[in-house]
Amino acid sequence: MATVEGAQGPIEAEQLGLTLIHEHFFSSDEAVTAQWPHVRDRATEHRLAVESAEAVKRHGVNTVVEPTAMLLGRDIRASIQLAAETGLQIVACTGVYTYDHLPQFLLNRDEDFVAGLFVHDIEQGIQGTDAKAAFVKCAADAAGVNERVEKIHRAAARASLRTGAPIMAHSRPASNTGPRQVEILLEEGVAPEKIQIAHTGDTDDLDYIEGLLEQGVYIGMDRYGLDIFLPTERRNATVLELLGRGYAERMFLSQDFDIPIAAGLDWYPPQVIEQLEAGGASRGWSMTLLFEEILPALKEAGATDAQIETMMVENPKRWLSA
Repeated sequence: MATVEGAQGPIEAEQLGLTLIHEHFFSSDEAVTAQWPHVRDRATEHRLAVESAEAVKRHGVNTVVEPTAMLLGRDIRASIQLAAETGLQIVACTGVYTYDHLPQFLLNRDEDFVAGLFVHDIEQGIQGTDAKAAFVKCAADAAGVNERVEKIHRAAARASLRTGAPIMAHSRPASNTGPRQVEILLEEGVAPEKIQIAHTGDTDDLDYIEGLLEQGVYIGMDRYGLDIFLPTERRNATVLELLGRGYAERMFLSQDFDIPIAAGLDWYPPQVIEQLEAGGASRGWSMTLLFEEILPALKEAGATDAQIETMMVENPKRWLSA
């Protein structure tokens, strides 16, 4: 029986159930946390995480995949505690979340060394615990796929080849990063079905999206509520068109909800979050928006229950346990 590593140990793939593929219960600026820990309100972070975990469970969610990697404040002990307290299955990652910068330690070591760090998390455990990573996270954004970003992608690919773990790549369609990210991972020998290009749903350019899908990879339609990147109506129209073209088996639905960011506890202070919301940057952004608004709207427009189950049950199971 295939299993997937979770915060509390292996999960039988058939028990993953309804899955949110891209959400963040925890995040932080790692340097600030290390140097000025008093600015972290861990009690509030935990309380809000519990509230969201219980909320998604009420909608039938069994599993949340949390792609919080190095430089985004990965904290496996917080994930273990949350899973134990709520009964929600949480799937953690290894990898480096960088758009450009790398610390000197990684800058001065090669891809194979970095891959070894990822392999350790997958085979031995994360941050001194027995909890193992189920996938590798890498990223490219406004800076494009520069040499530092490429280094992490190649390290991710080599770790995937050594362990069988799939790869999730944060992308930025506005910077056309997806095609180059896929190209690098395929060059390294990663099977396309192990690759997920996250945030593809930030564009409704169907030529761009189909160019990725033609490579055989998965795509994340996973930022519902973040209208700053693409309004909900256009996201829905894109998903519906792709469903009509037969791509249900290559898409994931999620929200990329980040609790500390949304609460003004991490990247931005509360007043900036309020200004962004007032300006329409986000609309209803939460870990339950899909269930409260998006899925009903998709179904009303013609999406079937079978297609929803494919995107939110079968695809996560297939990708994580391939």
